[in-house]
Amino acid sequence: MIYITDRISISEAEIQEDFVRASGPGGQNVNKVATAVQLRFNVANSPNLPEEMKIKLIKLAGRKMTDDGVLIIDARRYRMQNRNREEALKRLVVLIRKATEKPKKRIKTKPTRTAREKRLQIKKQRSAVKTLRKGVDIHD
Repeated sequence: MIYITDRISISEAEIQEDFVRASGPGGQNVNKVATAVQLRFNVANSPNLPEEMKIKLIKLAGRKMTDDGVLIIDARRYRMQNRNREEALKRLVVLIRKATEKPKKRIKTKPTRTAREKRLQIKKQRSAVKTLRKGVDIHD
């Protein structure tokens, strides 16, 4: 089990890992060893996530989410497969934890009297500058 919060945990059976060859530095090793990890987690069919959390997670994931509701995380930073696996799992846990956070309620505020007066003063100054730029009528 992978523990996300004290109430939410995911079974390791829900996560599928595919190993592919990574690009970038590493010399001949890059061409021979599949060190990059593609982690897949089916968000839409996960029995351990509440429905509202699934919706949030799908929004947070963005392009990492497929049309079928599968979250794909690519990890290819390290040259070792086990470190890339740890990185992918860590990123999955962080993403799910973000989905559990409740947004702060916005408190409506009004601009202060000084702020309104300052804004109007700046507008008057700007208007005066533009008035001075107008051409002088010579034909009077």
